[in-house]
Amino acid sequence: MPALAEKLKLTDTLTFDCYGTLIDWKAGLNESLFELIGPKAERRASELYRFYVSEEARVEAEAYRPYREVLALAAVRAARQLQVDLTMEKASHLADMVADWPPFPDTVEALKRLKSRFRLGVLSNIDGDIFAGTARRLDVAFDFVVTAQDVSSYKPALGHFERMLRDHARRESVVHVAQSVYHDGQPTARLGLAFVWINRYNDTNLTGLEPLATLPDLRSLAAIADGTVGTSSHG
Repeated sequence: MPALAEKLKLTDTLTFDCYGTLIDWKAGLNESLFELIGPKAERRASELYRFYVSEEARVEAEAYRPYREVLALAAVRAARQLQVDLTMEKASHLADMVADWPPFPDTVEALKRLKSRFRLGVLSNIDGDIFAGTARRLDVAFDFVVTAQDVSSYKPALGHFERMLRDHARRESVVHVAQSVYHDGQPTARLGLAFVWINRYNDTNLTGLEPLATLPDLRSLAAIADGTVGTSSHG
């Protein structure tokens, strides 16, 4: 990945999406929905996941509401597509389950390697109190975190990125790293930010957007960064 290696020589800040990139969002979400909805959820797991992802995007595109409410409402709507009546009261427990969702096996080690060289930030469609539970699993001190709660909007809206550029990093020296081309690749393209696609779930990019690099995991990013050590123009 020569283009990425060259860019990292000029980079002092890496920003990350969290859920799907650092945390195994798909595995955590599925297990939580199975628990809330019951056996029918497990029997139709792939459909349920597809329904949930679609419903969450719709809810986030509506008027801003806290992510706790987004989770619950999207789960209720997804369950309804399985002909299951999930109440908002029961679905509200989904937010409390997020702290138990696991990091990908390579996440913590890779973040620690990257932290030795770069400032690290998180740009996440989450509430601050929910992310606090997740942060304990990541075991790295992030230099800054921008949540949906901070900017009253959800990616792919530009709020997270505009706040990051205003308060935390310079456009020319930041690389954004994320699993979702929809949530993260599109806004970075609009703002002229470098984007590395971590294709955790072996998805197909149908957007026409060309990331700076496409990698299977964070371990690969850390290895490329390690290879540029000693050639960087910054400390």
